[in-house]
Amino acid sequence: MGKRSRYSRIFFPLTLLCFLSISLAPSLQAVDYYADLTITVDFSGFVSIEGLTNYPNLTIQNTEKYTSKQQSHWLLNITKQEVFSEFVYDLTLPKGSSITYIKSSGSIRIEESLGNLIVRGFGENESLSVIIQYQTEKRENSLLQENIIYLFLFLAIIIVCIFLLVLFLREKKNKGIHPTGDTKEPLGDMKELNHRQKQIMQILHERNTPLTQTDIQKELQIPKASISRNVRGLERKGLIEKEQIGMSNLIRLKKP
Repeated sequence: MGKRSRYSRIFFPLTLLCFLSISLAPSLQAVDYYADLTITVDFSGFVSIEGLTNYPNLTIQNTEKYTSKQQSHWLLNITKQEVFSEFVYDLTLPKGSSITYIKSSGSIRIEESLGNLIVRGFGENESLSVIIQYQTEKRENSLLQENIIYLFLFLAIIIVCIFLLVLFLREKKNKGIHPTGDTKEPLGDMKELNHRQKQIMQILHERNTPLTQTDIQKELQIPKASISRNVRGLERKGLIEKEQIGMSNLIRLKKP
């Protein structure tokens, strides 16, 4: 009995330790992934992914690993099986593209801007997946048409600028005074900021008044967590400042 009792005292703690190690392993390895991405696809099928994420090797420049082509159809497949606590992306297809099939996790909406299709998506507590089959027009056939459109736009811009300049000079002459400078300070260098941070800075600059995080979220239509994370980043960089008013924080551009 003494020998069996001694073995029990040795093996029972070892068995308990092994059980705890196995049961706790998944929780120790779990990672809270997030992503706030800007995805661009060019005519040749090269994909660039920029933005803010903690998922390894997700951001990348000019890669072909997410696209394939069969005859006139392109297939874009960006799928990550791991669960993301939240993800947001803006995906821009080549100009003149038409989507024949799309499947995505989370919620999506499709918009068109200057001839480009833009797929905007977001989701929470699920894997990141976007699969799109699309076709593109032959670039050579539309090049002349694009050049003509750009020429007309350029001429229209010149005419509008001349017209506004004439009105400005006339008003200045009629008032007989020199106009004062704009109350808005020009935005500084934003090369080091990500896409969302640039959008927040632009909104604060255009409104020229303190805003709450709720105001900014309604304007950009992205999750609160993404707004909070990017606001903290801008605050650390010394570009914005907060002011406590009651239960709300007002956010404004930091004066130089």
